[in-house]
Amino acid sequence: MAGSISLLLFACTAQPLLADKPIKTEKQTIGYEIVTDKLSHPWAMVFMPDGAMLITEKNGKLRYLDAAGNLDPIPIQGLPEIRTHGQGGLLDVTLHPDFESNRYIYISYAERTGNRYGTTVMRGKLKNHTLEESEVIFRLSNKTKSRHHFGSRLVFDNQGFLFITLGDRGDGPRAQDLTDHAGSLIRLHDDGRIPQDNPFKDNSKAKPEIYSYGHRNIQGAALHPASGSLWTHEHGPQGGDEINIPEAGRNYGWPIITYGVNYVIGTKIGEGTHKVGMEQPVHTWIPSIAPSGMSFYTGEQFPQWKGNLFVGSLKFQQLVRLEIDNNKITHEERLLTDKLGRIRDVRQGPDGMLYLLTDERKGKLVKIFPKNTL
Repeated sequence: MAGSISLLLFACTAQPLLADKPIKTEKQTIGYEIVTDKLSHPWAMVFMPDGAMLITEKNGKLRYLDAAGNLDPIPIQGLPEIRTHGQGGLLDVTLHPDFESNRYIYISYAERTGNRYGTTVMRGKLKNHTLEESEVIFRLSNKTKSRHHFGSRLVFDNQGFLFITLGDRGDGPRAQDLTDHAGSLIRLHDDGRIPQDNPFKDNSKAKPEIYSYGHRNIQGAALHPASGSLWTHEHGPQGGDEINIPEAGRNYGWPIITYGVNYVIGTKIGEGTHKVGMEQPVHTWIPSIAPSGMSFYTGEQFPQWKGNLFVGSLKFQQLVRLEIDNNKITHEERLLTDKLGRIRDVRQGPDGMLYLLTDERKGKLVKIFPKNTL
């Protein structure tokens, strides 16, 4: 009962910052409200069982927002040393599937060793707004000075395996090197152990944590609600952002094949768009939208959007809605262009609403709600 009351409070909290007019989209009329604008470059969010939220800020702070929409001014304590370095900082956060019983949360972040940086994943138990019993369960091999392409999203699948998305650290050929984690999708048990059925588990010339490779910079990941398969998106160079459904052991081509071109000069990268033994994306964006954040909608508040995939766009400051049929993108709609700012994350709330984070110095948590159907 207490949880239901909390969700109701969260859903009904009155905020002064509302959309002036209903916004008509192709299938749904919507409005929005700013739950808070007191976040500093927020990167990711996760809902807790009682309707409260944990929100990461790139500067290394993990914030708590209660179910009534109140942001605690004191960040969660007990986090490791986190370095903001270019595109790196405190990145994703997720809960263990059995969080209510074990209290484990997982964070990905940029870790420094000397003057080199890489993506690291830690888990710890959240007790009284403090992270306790923390342990690192994954570290990127071969840290570098690069400021680019840290990834990183964290997703548990329906079997309890943890997927960690990584970037190539701005060095494309690393994505084709199976002895290097960079540019790959990682699959682990919840405690960091390597699953026996990982595709390179018994390959002495590969990192056994790797599930798929040839990725440039994966910053969106979500489970398909029907199939349970993992969908990801990654940044292309100039053009060529991709959506993929990664499969075990497959090579997704970067930087040998891509639909993008070199920045500024526009010359071809690699060998073109196709090569035998390398996978084709499910969907591409040309020009790039700079995708970030990704969620399937499964709720009842937006019945016309059920089953759709939502992706945030940093470059065009919009929310992208994608319709899917048999693992193919059949239609795309652009929403909220230039109304909110750079959309960094998108999640469905337990109340069936959509929630967005904007990446800016005074970052916002925004709730999208239905006004009426067209």
